Amino acid sequence: MAKRTAGPLEMRLWGDPVLRRPCVPVAVVDDALRAVALQMLQTMYNANGVGLAAPQVGRNDRLCVIDVPSDAEKEEYVEANAAIPMPMVMVNPEILTREGEQTDEEGCLSFPSIHAPVTRADKVSFTFLDEHGERRTYTAYGLLARAVQHELEHLDGHVFIDNIADKTAIAPKLDKLEAKTKRKLGL
Repeated sequence: MAKRTAGPLEMRLWGDPVLRRPCVPVAVVDDALRAVALQMLQTMYNANGVGLAAPQVGRNDRLCVIDVPSDAEKEEYVEANAAIPMPMVMVNPEILTREGEQTDEEGCLSFPSIHAPVTRADKVSFTFLDEHGERRTYTAYGLLARAVQHELEHLDGHVFIDNIADKTAIAPKLDKLEAKTKRKLGL
């Protein structure tokens, strides 16, 4: 799927209830869904992200996009992830297995300027339908494994801060962002 797409979508920020709603499975992969996926990719690229899930743009579909450039990956994982084509459009994705552990700074496009260490599996096997409705199954490592886990959590109504036991350091930023978003939405 090419990186040239229709215009970007509005990013939903922390405090927007859509980020907490579990998504529903996509019934059919069609041109309309492909168009949304292209817009999601453009939105992600415009924000300099490596992944974006449907709730982050106000949609309730089990759909996410990921594009982890090889130069962003740790050297030991570049070859292991090389067979996974980027960008990925993932429809109805599921994680099959998780192995190992990695802890690294993580952020989210719905939480601008907020980063914190998050522990995730270092290796994940996952399956999904691609933008043509074809079943794909891959095993990813490192940053790509982290991105897959992060985006699939969004589809279940979870966000990366749910994985942080002590939010003390980021609590003021979270509170400020949530209050600003709720004012904007009239909540």
